[in-house]
Amino acid sequence: MSQALQELLDLLDLEQIEENIFRGRSRASAVPRVFGGQVAAQALVAAGRTVPADRPPHSLHAYFLRIGDPGAPIVYTVDRIRDGRSFTTRRVVAVQHGKPIFHLSASFQRHEEGLDHQEPMPASPDPETLPTSEERLRSYPHLSADVVHRYLGARAAVDMRYVDDPPYGRFGEPRDPHSQVWFRTNGKVEGDDPLLHVVLATYVSDMTLLDSILLAHGRGGWAVGDVVGASLDHAMWFHRPFRADEWLLYDQQSPSAHGGRGLGQGRIYTQDGRLAVSVIQEGVVRVPRDD
Repeated sequence: MSQALQELLDLLDLEQIEENIFRGRSRASAVPRVFGGQVAAQALVAAGRTVPADRPPHSLHAYFLRIGDPGAPIVYTVDRIRDGRSFTTRRVVAVQHGKPIFHLSASFQRHEEGLDHQEPMPASPDPETLPTSEERLRSYPHLSADVVHRYLGARAAVDMRYVDDPPYGRFGEPRDPHSQVWFRTNGKVEGDDPLLHVVLATYVSDMTLLDSILLAHGRGGWAVGDVVGASLDHAMWFHRPFRADEWLLYDQQSPSAHGGRGLGQGRIYTQDGRLAVSVIQEGVVRVPRDD
């Protein structure tokens, strides 16, 4: 296991300070605020700590309310909404400086058999044939050394490989609003705790989902300063078991952008073609005033 992955796992191992109350800390982000995927993942950990281990999460719905302060702890309060025979529901509020910065509702379900179908996995190259994040980032001479350093630091725990150039790699002309990224943790995760793998996928899911919006308009994003953006809300449905330390294909697209907001949709597949997760997020996507 890489040191970066161990640090991420430590970050997700929240401190319990009272019944239904947990405390988390933050890590360095590519931008000077708490990374949204971190807050979502930590909130899901807090919810999961109050649910029987035989009920993994099957969905979450969240709102990003305020920018998080990376220098201050985050307190997560869990409300035990419902404990049913098949489903368990939890609500989590993340607080900093006395104000809520994030709200999450999550539902958990015990295993049961049922109808089974899925949309087929789209075509994609073998992830082992694609450039690593470091190889891609260092191949773009227009990116500053500071931007490259921050990107690599923020994503060090994850082996992330774009199928095509990311928005900041090639911009200026609109492209198809579709992006594919293969990812897995940088090292094996010990044990078979399904909650941990779901939490790790939640963490990664917020890294690239709005890329397809930028592609549609030929924008490079914060790395080149031609867009200002932030996550607004985030929803995930966990369909089938998976491991975050094995290759997962994140197939993403944007059906719409309007009114300073853009919508991203994603599906996460295992390498053998099973649809594991569906994701939808809306975010603020604004062009700087002087553009």
